[in-house]
Amino acid sequence: MNRVIVIGGGIAGLSAAWHASARADVTLIEKSARLGGKILTAEEQGFLLEAGPDSFLSRKTAVIQLSEELGIAGRLVGRTPRPAGSFIAHRHALFPLPEGFTGLVPSNLDSLVAHPLLSEQGRQRALREPTIPPSSGEDDESIAGFMTRRFGEEVFRYLIEPMVSGIHSGDPAELSLEATLPGLRTLERSQGRLTSAGPGQAGGPPLAAGPGPAPGPRQGPGARSAFVTFPRGTEELVRALTARLDPGKVIRGTQVRRVSGAAGGLHVELDGGGAKEADAVVIATPAPEAARLLEGFDPDLAGLLGEIDFASSAVIHLAWRASDISHPLDGYGYVIPRGEAGPLIACTWTSRKWEGRAPAGMELLRLYAGGSTEAGGFSNAELIDLARGELAATLGIRAEPVLTRVHRWIQAMPRYTLGHPRRLAAIEERLARHPGLLLAGASYRGVGIPDCIASGRAAAESALALVPEKERHHVDTIH
Repeated sequence: MNRVIVIGGGIAGLSAAWHASARADVTLIEKSARLGGKILTAEEQGFLLEAGPDSFLSRKTAVIQLSEELGIAGRLVGRTPRPAGSFIAHRHALFPLPEGFTGLVPSNLDSLVAHPLLSEQGRQRALREPTIPPSSGEDDESIAGFMTRRFGEEVFRYLIEPMVSGIHSGDPAELSLEATLPGLRTLERSQGRLTSAGPGQAGGPPLAAGPGPAPGPRQGPGARSAFVTFPRGTEELVRALTARLDPGKVIRGTQVRRVSGAAGGLHVELDGGGAKEADAVVIATPAPEAARLLEGFDPDLAGLLGEIDFASSAVIHLAWRASDISHPLDGYGYVIPRGEAGPLIACTWTSRKWEGRAPAGMELLRLYAGGSTEAGGFSNAELIDLARGELAATLGIRAEPVLTRVHRWIQAMPRYTLGHPRRLAAIEERLARHPGLLLAGASYRGVGIPDCIASGRAAAESALALVPEKERHHVDTIH
């Protein structure tokens, strides 16, 4: 048969299809009319709007390697240099992050204890971090429990919690440390403290796979920056991938009804009739959709996938004339502690963070709604009103915006809650019973673009181990 089917046209599925297509016939099936999943860049009235992620970490090398393979690594750009970095809002006042705040950990102890948000008691507690013994338990620990144990309540509440909620869209008291930031527990046990060195890279290897690809040569001026993107937005990566997958031959706008076993392989049934068989199937959809596809094939596996928690979120763009903003936008933006602004948890000063995001004389701001306060219960008008109220109170912006846009993501953000490592182990045990069935995407071990690319690549490698190598490069993707 020599065929691989990839279900899901987000960045994980596209990565899997691209990598597997070197040695197998690959069919990519996407239920919507567009590819890219949550990577979506829009251009309106001269503004460049990122509806999903606006950048990725270059130290996670999967995206750099993919960009090099596609010949677009030279287009990578870093953030525009600014006098300050990011801030934390507290009661509508902005405070800079402590120096050395990396990987969600304030590793510079001197800078940490001098932070104005901390009381003298909070500073004294933070100074004890190097003396706190590592945990001897093996049970999964929440991010809140771990950070409070090491730094104290004030450091966690004022400095760490807003960053965690802003990045991982969840309550740190419910998020698994091992699944979300496994490098921290490793550092604690190997060095006995967190403030003696950086926390290491968060995230783990892709599901049912070995380590990610080795670093390649980094090209382009942006590859040396921690956060990088493309001049015309993250969707440049999707367009480059799509252009290499034999245009006109992707199954779009078609839902997969179910995946089941077949003689010598797997059977994929499509809505509206029709079916395909393959040696390997990579399901690169969110876990709830994967659960639906597998419910009749392996109810236990479907049940485990259904346990993975998801949240709704929204991205709100607002633009003003620069003359309407008196507050200095001298950094990249700020995060907001949970509960201070309803569902709003972060604000990016987009036109100051990246070049070419707004016309001359204009400023573009992007707010993120989600976290432990669901954004799905608010209308677009309500979200815009909340955003304008937050910006009026914190930045003093009261003029009418020249542009407002809301992009919503319903139950689209996975949250690695306590017990996630146990669930992954159980999922892998069930997958081992079905040779050729593979999972990829943000639901498992990493929500960032590089994590998803590495996950798709690893699933493709596992799929290729099941099909004979072909003599020529061929991609079978059908409209």
